[in-house]
Amino acid sequence: MKLIIAIVQDEDANHLIGTLLDEGFSATKLATTGGFLKSGNTTLLLGVDDSRLEEAMGIIEKVCKSRTQIAASPVTMGGSGGMYASFPIEVTVGGATVFVLTVDQFVKY
Repeated sequence: MKLIIAIVQDEDANHLIGTLLDEGFSATKLATTGGFLKSGNTTLLLGVDDSRLEEAMGIIEKVCKSRTQIAASPVTMGGSGGMYASFPIEVTVGGATVFVLTVDQFVKY
């Protein structure tokens, strides 16, 4: 038995959960906030039999593709007086950060 911890962007989460459920997986959804863009992330916890690990990983990889997005980047001008200007930058978003852990015991009541 494995525990998959998958951190995905919010806009990928619903599609990923739907696809996993359609394929017979169950998942626990946790709302999280992430890094650079301070955008919403979703962390999914999946208990998966060893025989279905590659299938689950394949679904995550297929649904959670990386893509580019334009974001405003604040830049301080004028020293400590602080005028702020922003300019667009291209950033990579999406994808998934996935951890796979071995589970010694799994009990469902």
